[in-house]
Amino acid sequence: MPPTIAVVGAGAVGCYFGGMLARSGADVTLVGRASHMDAIAREGLKIEGVRVRERIPVRATTSLREGLGGADVVLFCVKTVRTESAAREMAPFLKPDATILSLQNGVDNVDRIYSAIGRSANPVVVYVAVDMTAPGVVTHSGRGDLIVDPRGAPLAEVFEKSEIPCRVSESIEIELWTKMAMNCAYNAISALTRARYGRMMEFPEVRHTMESAVAETVEVARAEGVPLSLPQTMEAVYALAGKMSGATSSTAQDIARGRLTEIDSLNGYVVRRGAALGIATPVSEILVTLVKLLEDSAVNSRAG
Repeated sequence: MPPTIAVVGAGAVGCYFGGMLARSGADVTLVGRASHMDAIAREGLKIEGVRVRERIPVRATTSLREGLGGADVVLFCVKTVRTESAAREMAPFLKPDATILSLQNGVDNVDRIYSAIGRSANPVVVYVAVDMTAPGVVTHSGRGDLIVDPRGAPLAEVFEKSEIPCRVSESIEIELWTKMAMNCAYNAISALTRARYGRMMEFPEVRHTMESAVAETVEVARAEGVPLSLPQTMEAVYALAGKMSGATSSTAQDIARGRLTEIDSLNGYVVRRGAALGIATPVSEILVTLVKLLEDSAVNSRAG
């Protein structure tokens, strides 16, 4: 029997993958902000994508009790700044045997979920360029694929049937840290300069800064026991711009909306672990400092 699926934190990423699953006939409920959930409940979710451009009927609610009731699978898509609090909020409504998939940036979310509620979650590496461009409207501009560990293999077929490419990896830590290196290369600079990924590649000085941030990330990963290759990681970083040249980072989107960013779980995480491991991370420190200043200005401006 096909699983029932709840998407917790149904923003751009959650709406895209939840919408694609619902489009294929999966039993999906989106749980998110009222501004989007109300519009989706009334009119359906509109995906304006590179392949799919249609309005998709799907259940949507702001209530965790309503959204999680009976769900076999939970796509946990909240921002990393809310990992623990959101996990605790959803815990009372989880089925005892529900599978939690963490579709989040960063490398430590499954540990944080377990620490918060004592429930194991499966890490998922996400590659997609999406943005919520209007209430109930998600604009998809690049990729849209997932990587899961062997525990997530039974669900890979569900994703594939929904036109969501999904690969099973025996080395999920390497996959997570490779994505982390990409985020550390692109997210802060995209936010600070308002530049799309393809534009960033046009400037040698920007590429040099990205390379330095990636080198610091790779060194920290190696010290953590994750055998990243710097040449292979840089190759993946540059390939991403070719596949998502029109993308801006989620950090840039958060700044534009006056919201807290995930910088503490990206370059900030590298800085903290580097300090603990005795590894210098000067470029990452500068990027974090500048994003924090910009974030403070954006959040205060919105509050004012």
